[in-house]
Amino acid sequence: MSALRIALVGAGGVAQRHARVLAGFDDVELVAVADVDPARAAEVAGAVGAAALGSVDEVLERARPDAVYVCVPPFAHGAIEGAVLAAGLPMFVEKPLAADLPTAERLAAAVADAGVITATGYHWRHLDTLAHLREQVGEGSASPAVAAAGHWVGKVAPVGWWAQRSGSGGQVVEQATHVVDALRVLMGEVVSVQALAARAGVAGPADDDGVIDDAVVALLRFASGAVATLEVSCVADRLVRAGVSVSAAGAAWVLEEDRLTRVAGGDAEVRVPAVDARVAVDRAFVDAVRAGDPSLVAVDVAEALRTHRVACAVVEAAATGRVVALGGADGPGAAVGVGGTVDVVLTRPAGGALAPAAR
Repeated sequence: MSALRIALVGAGGVAQRHARVLAGFDDVELVAVADVDPARAAEVAGAVGAAALGSVDEVLERARPDAVYVCVPPFAHGAIEGAVLAAGLPMFVEKPLAADLPTAERLAAAVADAGVITATGYHWRHLDTLAHLREQVGEGSASPAVAAAGHWVGKVAPVGWWAQRSGSGGQVVEQATHVVDALRVLMGEVVSVQALAARAGVAGPADDDGVIDDAVVALLRFASGAVATLEVSCVADRLVRAGVSVSAAGAAWVLEEDRLTRVAGGDAEVRVPAVDARVAVDRAFVDAVRAGDPSLVAVDVAEALRTHRVACAVVEAAATGRVVALGGADGPGAAVGVGGTVDVVLTRPAGGALAPAAR
């Protein structure tokens, strides 16, 4: 078979990583890199021998790719995916799906209507250590998880849009969504969320409602009856920790991207991932497109939406001080809350397919 022609829309740090990985695949040809910043597009495109373009429309008209990567900031999702779907092309969408829930819901609906293969940037799903831990404590295991604690303790990202609610959706949505996704893998579907937020003036002026929270702590209840906490903050000067601690009957584990540590329930054990998840996520998408087999993808847009709903529920709960109920894997459902009280039910907004020109 001829090489799969792939174009990237967006030329930031994450797009550059994908470009390097894809350029290393013998069965892939990078044909274009587009960005609103011409100099950045030229730099990334030049490094991989691709054309530097300015928009998704130019990519579709001039490069004629077989598949497209959408690697733009959360606030920029919408029109780009709409154009790719209108062209009927397979699409890799970097996480999160959007800065808000309505845009993500519309994207998922449009993907379902288009019937194209999609993948998303939840590369933790490709960790063999996560798969091993799920075998130990996941639903249906001999000793399922009873409690967990998710953490993403780090710093303010060095891009202007990140600290703006309208730009990133907040740290839970933009960054800690990897941890939220891992909790879903290990614990099952979330049915209710409570959360509190703190402002310390680190991300921006504490009295500016347009600035994200400096810290969020949430309590998640799962359909299984298990519970978890989620701690997210950006007040440090570096990434301190990102991962999940899980407790099951007689055992406890700590999962991070680069290792899995058993801390109780036998001799101390450290497992290092046997695969590079950041490479595996791209390999899976390429293989899926070449084979025409969507089952080869770990997290498509529909599955990513389920995680995005939980992240948005945390944001909603922190903003309102109320319990937000979710309906499990398929979205809103029965009002199941904490202690029998539900103040907010996260509903799916109405919305049809994404129009290529809509933003």
